[in-house]
Amino acid sequence: MDDGKAIKRPKEKLFHSKTIFDGWRSITIALYMALLGYAVVVGIPVISSAWVNLLGFSEVEVGRVAGADLGGMSLGSLFASLLLNRINRRFIVLAGIIMAVTANGLCMVYLDYDHVVWLRGFAGVGSGIYTSVALATLGGTARPARAFNMMLFAFAFTQAAEMQILPQMSMNGIYTLFISLYLISIPFLKWVPAKAAHKEDEIELDVEEAKNKHHFEQKYMPHYVPWICLGAIFFTYISIGTYWTYIELATVDAGVDAEFVGDMLVWASFMSLCGCLVATLISDRLGLIRPLLVTLSVVALSVGIMMGNVSQFDFITSVFAFNFLWIFVDVYQMGAMSNYDPSGKHVSLIPGAQGVGQIVGPNIAATLLSYELGYDAVFMMCAIASLTGMLIYGWIYFKLRRTLPALADAS
Repeated sequence: MDDGKAIKRPKEKLFHSKTIFDGWRSITIALYMALLGYAVVVGIPVISSAWVNLLGFSEVEVGRVAGADLGGMSLGSLFASLLLNRINRRFIVLAGIIMAVTANGLCMVYLDYDHVVWLRGFAGVGSGIYTSVALATLGGTARPARAFNMMLFAFAFTQAAEMQILPQMSMNGIYTLFISLYLISIPFLKWVPAKAAHKEDEIELDVEEAKNKHHFEQKYMPHYVPWICLGAIFFTYISIGTYWTYIELATVDAGVDAEFVGDMLVWASFMSLCGCLVATLISDRLGLIRPLLVTLSVVALSVGIMMGNVSQFDFITSVFAFNFLWIFVDVYQMGAMSNYDPSGKHVSLIPGAQGVGQIVGPNIAATLLSYELGYDAVFMMCAIASLTGMLIYGWIYFKLRRTLPALADAS
């Protein structure tokens, strides 16, 4: 008989059991591998200058060589994803190291463009494999958002060190440095977990019943969700890649002093550290997707500021906000993907989605500029890409709210 009282539904929350992935050895080697893998991408602006000044490549050739590196990284992440849950992950990492070391070594022997463009693609494949296993390892921890936050916090320092060290080195010195850093990790491959701790698409919920009793339920993630999430990452990296490619050029073109722009870019990089400190605090309270939706809308606004007559104030507001917020975007995207994919198969594709976005975005921007549409069109495209990512995540959130609410609001 209905007594008029509302039926109280049991509370559910996503449960991450601690596994070998949460050990300090696993996290340490994964952080090292991720930082090294992304170091190649971050170092491309400096390496590009070396290709021009030391090897005599043209600007067009440099663009193609850099594109081969990024494209190879995307292809490597695809290979890693296909093999990740089939064979021992340590063998996959070793294969990536062999490819990256071999290609970098041959780049010191073959200096002409025709050889280098293929060798950089081969090196990118090795780097992509290496980085993808690292991200899958970090994503397999009980608190993936925190693990990725640690990675991005350390990344801010390694990026600064890289920008200081690489310009002082010869071309062969740069290649030798990367070879050495890859080889150093070989004795520590035993720290990499050999296989996933969870089944693909399987998630575990902690269900709270009456009188504080709990039980655990196994649920299955719809197969399409991680793939759609990768699509959203692709769009956000169209925006991120294009913004970083053209922000300095566009601001100087608007009449702002070049030295002032350079100084502000250095100072703005410290906002990334602030973003790391704040991002996890917010996600612990509000989950990952809801803050991500707000962040992407503000990112679109910070990019849109660069449209029209750009002043020093507009530039400072835009670049400081963007530096602060892109960390939020990465932490929340990677953390959400890890919640949706506990096995790491799709998480390992994140470098691929990022790399393709970083290739496609600047190429679209270059096309817009070739049609003399100006930088306004470029930054409008960036804003649209960010909002597209926001709409995709919004659709995922409301879809999961109806089917797996514990996952929709997970931190």
